[in-house]
Amino acid sequence: MVSDNLTHELLAGDAFTRQSVIFDELYSSNTIVTYKRDRVRSHILQYLKPGSNILELNSGTGEDALFFASQGYYVHATDISTGMQQVLKEKIEKAGKTTMVSTELCSFTKLEQLTARGPYDAIFSNFGGLNCTGELDKVLASLPSLLKPGGTATLVIIPGFCLWEALLIFKGKFKTATRRFFSKNGRTAHIEGQYFKCWYYNPAYIIKNSRQYFNCLSIEGLCTIVPPSYIEGFAEKHPAKFNWLKKWENKMKGTWPWRTMGDYFIITLQKKH
Repeated sequence: MVSDNLTHELLAGDAFTRQSVIFDELYSSNTIVTYKRDRVRSHILQYLKPGSNILELNSGTGEDALFFASQGYYVHATDISTGMQQVLKEKIEKAGKTTMVSTELCSFTKLEQLTARGPYDAIFSNFGGLNCTGELDKVLASLPSLLKPGGTATLVIIPGFCLWEALLIFKGKFKTATRRFFSKNGRTAHIEGQYFKCWYYNPAYIIKNSRQYFNCLSIEGLCTIVPPSYIEGFAEKHPAKFNWLKKWENKMKGTWPWRTMGDYFIITLQKKH
């Protein structure tokens, strides 16, 4: 099982390396992706103290790392994808943020090998990167040693149920509508011609496997009322509806059941003293 997980993680790394050269072009103009980034960043900012040191897992092309650097935070951005790390390094140089953002090629399942061990004020992982492992429990167990007492870990995870996705069954898209339902042993995903497995996790799993070292501070649903970003063009075609849905999502994001039925959920844990 360990070797199987490692194989799929390496395949995912290769897939994102293939996509790295076009990643920003694909998503930078997507209004709902921008909304998602803004939500995640606002969520994290409420827990950060000025000048905090942040460890980012699956940092991708560094959009979030550069944002937090622009706000005065120090970010150590890690990823398993060599292509993503290369794009990130180029963006750091171009932005003049080499003193604020450092990089390291490292898997989140091998954090014991991390050279820059902190301890950090905060750790975060965005947009379901952690869904690329079937051993999230081991990743959670590796986080406390990298955090200061009272430090936070904010994880953006793809859950096992998404309301918008389930409703696609009424459009005849049975495979998409049910792909999260039967995924105990992982589901096959593919990017740029590369196939790998991903796993879905619910908030209860995160809390259960982290309670020894962490308290749960908050859980928010993301794209519960607002449609997922893969429903392309929705925000651009229906701006008034999009703004109305945003307003209601922002009101309901932390309430049950909305916090558990989005395309993602945002969970913040705080290390016990």
